[in-house]
Amino acid sequence: MSSSTPAALRLASASPRRRELLASIGLSVEIAPADIDESRDDGESAPLFVSRLAREKAKAGHRADGLATLGADTIVVCDDAVFGKPTDAADARRMLEALSGRAHRVLSAVAVIGPRGLTECRVATTVHLREIAEVEMAAYWATGEPIDKAGGYAIQGRAAIFVERLEGSYSAVVGLPLHETAELLSAQGVPLWS
Repeated sequence: MSSSTPAALRLASASPRRRELLASIGLSVEIAPADIDESRDDGESAPLFVSRLAREKAKAGHRADGLATLGADTIVVCDDAVFGKPTDAADARRMLEALSGRAHRVLSAVAVIGPRGLTECRVATTVHLREIAEVEMAAYWATGEPIDKAGGYAIQGRAAIFVERLEGSYSAVVGLPLHETAELLSAQGVPLWS
């Protein structure tokens, strides 16, 4: 956010990807990273988990100053296993081995707190990856790109060469479904075209 442009929205995230996606649709944001426990509850389904995290982030970042607050979360789901950010190279390799040569789901949830209370949505996108050789996995980890990415890959980066196709929202896989987010923000009175 530049000092001359007032924020249209508070983003309860430190994610540069989410900030860039919001900027791409003309929104200036105030960054207010939410510090929440991102552990999955016992028996919690992946869709409920990702939605709960988005809500908790929005609530943690919200202030009583009238500025709408957006919280979001993105997870990768393969065979009912949830893949968050890899803890190390071995964890990233484990994730990519599981995703290699097959389809998986990426779930992105968005929650906005504003004048209309809490509004939210969840988007599922299916991503098909080609077979990924072990040498490619090691080389990819060495780039540093997968370190803070759900599932251990970034579709908008070098891992794009692993993606055969996707069904759903590209921006949701990056970290924020823009179409659905714009609808939530419009409903909360956040100006999208100012």
